[in-house]
Amino acid sequence: MAYLLGLDAGNTMVKAVLFSIDGVELAVAEKGGSTRHPRPGHVERDLDELWACAAAAIRGCIARAGIDPAEIAAIGCAGHGNGLYALDRDRQPLMGIQSIDVRAGGLVERWNRDGTTDRICRLALQRPWAAQLPTLLSHIRETDPETFARIGTAFTCKDYIAFRLTGEVASDETDMSGAACLKLPEGRYDDELLAAYGLEGCGGILPPVHRSSAVTGRVTARAAADAGLAAGTPVVGGLFDVIASALGSGVVRTGAASLVAGTWSINQVIVDEPIRDNPPFITSVYEGTRFMEVEASATSAANLEWFMREWVAPEADAAERPYDMVNRLAGTVKPSADLPIFHPFLFGAGDDAAARAGFFGLAGWHQRADLMFSLFEGVAFGHRAHVDNLRHRGITVEDAVLSGGGARSRVWSQIFADVLNLPVTVTRCQETGALGAAMVAGVGAGIFPDFAAAAARMVVVDRAHEPDAAAAEIHDRRYGVYTTLVEALRPHWKRWGS
Repeated sequence: MAYLLGLDAGNTMVKAVLFSIDGVELAVAEKGGSTRHPRPGHVERDLDELWACAAAAIRGCIARAGIDPAEIAAIGCAGHGNGLYALDRDRQPLMGIQSIDVRAGGLVERWNRDGTTDRICRLALQRPWAAQLPTLLSHIRETDPETFARIGTAFTCKDYIAFRLTGEVASDETDMSGAACLKLPEGRYDDELLAAYGLEGCGGILPPVHRSSAVTGRVTARAAADAGLAAGTPVVGGLFDVIASALGSGVVRTGAASLVAGTWSINQVIVDEPIRDNPPFITSVYEGTRFMEVEASATSAANLEWFMREWVAPEADAAERPYDMVNRLAGTVKPSADLPIFHPFLFGAGDDAAARAGFFGLAGWHQRADLMFSLFEGVAFGHRAHVDNLRHRGITVEDAVLSGGGARSRVWSQIFADVLNLPVTVTRCQETGALGAAMVAGVGAGIFPDFAAAAARMVVVDRAHEPDAAAAEIHDRRYGVYTTLVEALRPHWKRWGS
């Protein structure tokens, strides 16, 4: 019997999920690590602890599945993109900077003023931002040249885990393009791009770039002992986690859209040619010859987590979980012009870090259920704004697959369909990032010829939501109010905290 192991490493948690080649989830284990804030704006993690978490998750997963680790045909890793994970010149752990770090914000503001941003955007087809890998490298080179001189390898979270598994330095095309390290559409390192970042002569610290399904190494004896694996198990290049979630949702054809309602609002569409004029937030290579255009911001299900933590959990009935309570109450509300409007900007907006959240249009007759429904709707409005940005760039979106925590709610999934006025499907597997990583491992092991074949075998649709015409019309009018309020409030957001 052959199995595929997918790893999904976020900013705090590493998950290991074992799948059959038919996509059946056999076991899952996760291990969370700690985050350090040594200075304001700095968000870091210990790399030895990261590997310990990954190894513990793998051991736990294999133990729960009760299989012989020699039956694992291949391993794929997915992980949060960007940030900066670095080895020193002796290939020892040096630093782990997470993708929510903002220490380089001032550098990006300077680049926006002096034209550097335009140069980078022309070459990498995306704008620089604070936690991008090359932006962080440039910041460290300017502010801490002694530490910069010690860097031997600079790559991403999942690349570090793969390095600990195999002892090989490598990355894949989705992570390096998604981090704006590659010139696009060529998909290669470029001296002019490095110079735009202020990283002339530093190309040697970036890892070799492989196809996501290419075998880049095999599990070493030491890693096998740490993680309970069989030495020699193939490890493939892996995936940027948002791309892994798309693949794990079965999004493989050109024009197909993937929405991820997690901490971040991820909205992405596969295209044959990248957008060169006014490109979106992220452009990533997809399966070698195509591209994923991504619009994203931290405006999605994190809003619900906050609402439940602060306003629901303290008063929830012991017989009903807070999440179930929220869904039950939101499901009792129908869309109407009278409901409050919610802005999902608890952690800023994609184009404005100063943005603030809020409920607007509250009246004395509104109840908690109304606020819950409005929060669901407001998050969906945030996704719609990103989808509309992709549409305005000439991308046609005809349907979408929804994944992430928000997809677990039938009520919320239907709201997405109505707000976007699109058919929305939800797949059976909830661990779509790990499944996508396992799928590319299956391609690398020769089990599947390509991504499409892996999706056809391993991805199963759980349910489909068709938009309700009457609800869609109401949401569309309310979305007009939502956007009008955004523009009216923009000048006032910076007043908070000043």
